[in-house]
Amino acid sequence: MKTQHFPATERGLKDAGWLKSNFCFSFSDYYHPMRSAFGTLIAFNDDFVAPGKGFGIHPHVNTEIISVLLKGKMNHKDTLGYSTKIEAESVQIMSAGSGLRHEEYNIGDGEVNFLQIWIVPKLQNIHPRYQQRSFPKEKRKNRLTTIVSHEEGTDHCWINQNTKLSLGYYEHPQHIRYTLNPLNKCLFIFSIAGNLKVQDQVLQERDAIGVWEAADISLQCSEQAEFLIIETPVNQK
Repeated sequence: MKTQHFPATERGLKDAGWLKSNFCFSFSDYYHPMRSAFGTLIAFNDDFVAPGKGFGIHPHVNTEIISVLLKGKMNHKDTLGYSTKIEAESVQIMSAGSGLRHEEYNIGDGEVNFLQIWIVPKLQNIHPRYQQRSFPKEKRKNRLTTIVSHEEGTDHCWINQNTKLSLGYYEHPQHIRYTLNPLNKCLFIFSIAGNLKVQDQVLQERDAIGVWEAADISLQCSEQAEFLIIETPVNQK
């Protein structure tokens, strides 16, 4: 088993006033020569957006873009014709494929906090698509919940990559075993709230850890712990 620790205190920072971003990997004007990606995960941003502010219309091509909304309310409008609202405890995904343009703004009264995740797609130039699902904490207490999967279904969002995202929300201390294919899969585990121990590494709030060349992972969470697991290919094949 191999691991890489991503402490919250070592993330890249960008403060545009209305937008405060924390980067695990090189992104925008932040560059880290040893943290350009983790497997096919190429961006993991912990973003905070002020009320009434947001991202104007802009393009994407051949990228799987996932937003996990932790706090607040945002709109979504794109060139596919979608015009929706996304609230806390919801997830949206765009398969940019051959190309689309979209915008998103904080339409609530308070600050928005969301995780912006970019993943390399399995197939290039597919027809662009958008999807949104809600995952209330009340319905996913004390278990892992799949929020994104390469397998299509009605209970989660679908992604154009052999990737799975799971949210864990536990009210009491819990030990979890997570099994994955050790040949070409890696895990990126992010502590949203509370403390989490992955193997022998303790993650404080907003810390992350990357794990590869492993088949069975031990996670020990504290009370009121919430975390995100991204299982994705190490290399695109």
